[in-house]
Amino acid sequence: MDQLLLGIDIGTSACKVALFEPSGKVLAQSNQGYPIYYPNPGWVEQNPEEWWAAICKGIRETIGTARIRPEQIAGIGIDGQSWSCIPVDREGKCLHNTPIWMDIRAREIAGRVTQQIGFDRIFGVSGNGFEPAYTTPKMIWFKEQRPEVYKKTDKFLQSNSYIGMKLTGVMSQEVCQGYGLHFFDINTLRYDAELAKDMGLSVEKVPQLYACHEVIGTVSAKAAAQTGLAVGTRVVAGGLDAACGTLGAGVYLPGQTQEQGGQAGGMSICVDRATPHPKLILGPHVVPGLWLLQGGTVGGGGVLRWFKQELGAGDSFDDLTALAEKIPAGSDGVVFLPYMSGERSPIWDPDAKGVFYGLGFDKTRGHMVRAALEGAAFALQHNLITAAETGVRVEELVAMGGAANSRLWTQIKADVTGKTIRVPTSDTATTLGAAILAGVGVGVYDNFAQAVKETIVITREHKPDMEKHRLYQKSMELYLELYEDLKGTFHKYH
Repeated sequence: MDQLLLGIDIGTSACKVALFEPSGKVLAQSNQGYPIYYPNPGWVEQNPEEWWAAICKGIRETIGTARIRPEQIAGIGIDGQSWSCIPVDREGKCLHNTPIWMDIRAREIAGRVTQQIGFDRIFGVSGNGFEPAYTTPKMIWFKEQRPEVYKKTDKFLQSNSYIGMKLTGVMSQEVCQGYGLHFFDINTLRYDAELAKDMGLSVEKVPQLYACHEVIGTVSAKAAAQTGLAVGTRVVAGGLDAACGTLGAGVYLPGQTQEQGGQAGGMSICVDRATPHPKLILGPHVVPGLWLLQGGTVGGGGVLRWFKQELGAGDSFDDLTALAEKIPAGSDGVVFLPYMSGERSPIWDPDAKGVFYGLGFDKTRGHMVRAALEGAAFALQHNLITAAETGVRVEELVAMGGAANSRLWTQIKADVTGKTIRVPTSDTATTLGAAILAGVGVGVYDNFAQAVKETIVITREHKPDMEKHRLYQKSMELYLELYEDLKGTFHKYH
């Protein structure tokens, strides 16, 4: 079979590489980790060259495990974490570590530019608030704080476009990740050169725009030698990890909604027109003609990973969730604010902190674990409540990410939101979405409808317990009240 598809996912803690048959069956996959750097307060960086090294290793391992000829791969799709800002010179050399989506070093710049240009003008073009975690403020940071790097920079790339460049030599900017650039018009899907100029930037510093399933080039001889891929294998532009995961979960029609539980959490509501909300995130879907109204939270699977690492006492994830399962809904009054690196939507507060409330001598680790799981679910619900203000209706959710493997966590989310949650093959949703883009781009599939029909399998369904939902509504009130009461303290002592 010469119609195999390779999906590459550039996550926050690791990259995933997976090889698929057109049916969506996984032939082999690899997971390779890399570090995160915290050089200063509010700074969170990664080295894109370490991504590339991990991906090269992952591709070789995947091809070897599958025992296939590299020539059998018809196309490659790449997805990646949001809001990278990777400066590269004309030869494609990376000039500096990239601030990643958790980085808030540009917070003063974001406030100043919003005041100078006006929130309404920026929001009117981009459909998004000018928050420090986005790409645009980081570009301005490079210009002001690292002028020598900015001067040498030919283009600023996103995570997936950097790997696309390493594979093909072509610098690209697909439309899905364009929302991180506030001079990208969310309605026309084109750059607004005048707004860029008023921000002190130039559209010459960002690459040509591509559709997400569009072929940008083919694997070069140099990349083939590093990865084990065949020279000439076609590579498509790819897209945002959350958007590819949304597609890989089978969400490609208006009204469908994905909820994610990777390192971060959140939701993506599929809409057929640009429907902005100042407290949410709006970006094009990887499927043409659609947009995603998104909520992105810091508190996802990373919350449980942190708890396991620092307080787990050697327990596995299953051990910890087993402890939580013995605790009643509402954690006997223990509430957790999952703001472990500030918080994104809908509060957009870089000073917010993680908080356990309600601890006492009668509380156990099980209470803390369950409260952490519930806190991430409350963060999801907060975004869904906010999205409802636009008139967008959500009937059910499709789950993806590692957290979806936990039946308890998924059921908690169903009970908190009051929505049915359906779970496809969660571990591969993101890489599958990237592979589907490649499949459509190179002609393995005629269209996205065919691709979803042939590849997506729902493995289980979680219906909400409405009695627990009513109980959780009281906990949700306390969750929201705690932030409102503490935000002044957060800001005072950040």
